Amino acid sequence: MFDKAGFRLSLRQVLTIPYVVLVLALALIIVALSYSAGNRAVYAVSSHLLLETVGRIGQAVDRHIMGAGAVLEAAFPDGMPIGPSIDDEVDALRTRFWIATSLHTDPNNYVYYGNRLGQAIGLYRHSRTEGELRIKFQAPEMRTYYRFTGINGPLAFHSREGRLFDPRERPWYKAGERLDVQTWTSVYIDFGTSDLVATRARRVLGLDGQFEGVVATDVSLRALNNFVSQLRVSKNGLAFIVEPNGDLIASSSGPNVRAMPDGSKTRVSATESDSPLVRAIYAEVQSRLAAQGLGAGVQTLSFDATDGEKIHVGFDRVRDDAGLEWITVVAMPRSDFMTGVTENLVRTAALGLLAAAIAIALGLRILSWVSGDLHQLSEAALRVGDGHLAWPVGISRSDEIGQLATSFETMQQRLQTDALTGLANREAFMLRLRTRIGPTSEPPPSLRFAVLFIDLNHFKRVNDRFGHAVGDRVLVEVAQRLRATVRTRDLVARLSGDEFAVLLDRVDTREDLEQLRQHVERVLQQPLAALAGEATEALAFGGSVGTAFFPDDGKDAESLLKKADRRMYKRKFRDRPHDPARAMHHGADPQE
Repeated sequence: MFDKAGFRLSLRQVLTIPYVVLVLALALIIVALSYSAGNRAVYAVSSHLLLETVGRIGQAVDRHIMGAGAVLEAAFPDGMPIGPSIDDEVDALRTRFWIATSLHTDPNNYVYYGNRLGQAIGLYRHSRTEGELRIKFQAPEMRTYYRFTGINGPLAFHSREGRLFDPRERPWYKAGERLDVQTWTSVYIDFGTSDLVATRARRVLGLDGQFEGVVATDVSLRALNNFVSQLRVSKNGLAFIVEPNGDLIASSSGPNVRAMPDGSKTRVSATESDSPLVRAIYAEVQSRLAAQGLGAGVQTLSFDATDGEKIHVGFDRVRDDAGLEWITVVAMPRSDFMTGVTENLVRTAALGLLAAAIAIALGLRILSWVSGDLHQLSEAALRVGDGHLAWPVGISRSDEIGQLATSFETMQQRLQTDALTGLANREAFMLRLRTRIGPTSEPPPSLRFAVLFIDLNHFKRVNDRFGHAVGDRVLVEVAQRLRATVRTRDLVARLSGDEFAVLLDRVDTREDLEQLRQHVERVLQQPLAALAGEATEALAFGGSVGTAFFPDDGKDAESLLKKADRRMYKRKFRDRPHDPARAMHHGADPQE
């Protein structure tokens, strides 16, 4: 870029230099004019704004917690017992949990139950119609997630957790186990989302009247934290919510959780906040509470910060009948209360807007120059992430973006190629097979094709007897033979080890397919150059070939490959019935 007279700027320079110049110039203008306007400013303290902001935060907290009790009652009406196992209770629990999460979907969209056996069931509502059932029937197993639509919609497997979830070890279970009434847990970091969560829980009795488990509903504090962080208190004001022990629940001046070196997350205390102002404000509030307690209604105090700035603080306590107790705090520097309505302030605002408009216009023009290729590269990356490994990038540039596009195309090629043989790998083969099938369930004759599944005979003996280097040469030679045997439009792939597959693009009849199969087996039986000169007289090499015909043998890629695999092993072990173990391992039936 800018190649005239040998002068060249990198993409980073093109994007940063104009912004640095404009921002510095704008900052100088604003500082100069603000200094002139600041001398004419007047102080105006607004206690109403302080009290109103504390009240707004209290209302937001009430809205988040008010529906939790009703949700638990709908999920497990008081006095309703449950058996020791959830095996026979899944349908009933699912129905009640759906009804419960319909009461206050935002924020009570998750209800769950855990028992003494370590079983767990939970229902998470993604929307009014979409739900997710999270369940485990044995303590040592991972939770399984099922998606469904509607209250009684069929369950569809979605995923399985990678970490062990034991409900008996979670804070909500321990809190509900101790008390006979509904209770709130202390705020904790959620197992699945790593967000702060407060849970309202209640013990559930068994048929014998003894403790059996705990039902709970989460109140995610992400939305509350977003509300507080986006709250416009004043220019330098801040707001936060803390538990009585000082742990932050939400803050407008910093995070409420902190990542540890080992990757875990921990709560942030107001006494350890990165903001000196938060630490100072919390210390003053604690001193007031220790001396006078927290009475009804909003209380206010003022103190001098370390820099001499007067700080005005309002705070209140939020409570409910289940033991929840949080403290909401709002603070504003006194300097934020002054206003100055002067001609200099108007000129500052006008010039600031003009400079910002120029910066935005120039920035948009520069970004539009590169955004097209960046979007194209991003789209290609997303497509590759979705499994479309051959998605074209189509970017031809000589700068950093061009280098990135070239590297990306090289990565695409490597992702689709077996490094040893140069054939397509399993991912590329399955992608091509799925693309070949397409969305058609009843294809016309022109779309009929077949799959060959090939497994080499005695390849392990080759490795054991002659070494892996010879084995690799055998695989390369077999790959070359297969490519030379089939048509150019057919796809040959190495799936793994000594297993190969061929996608025959057009096969009209099973008779044609059988002839092709026999031909491939004959080709594989020919002596191998890689074994020339070796003592191979007692080693009968070759390969077994299984076939699958689309659409008769399967209408999806996995079914076709599995069918060909089974037929291959049926042929392989038809003459060797003494070794059924490997056939059973690959899903074939030796008695078939």
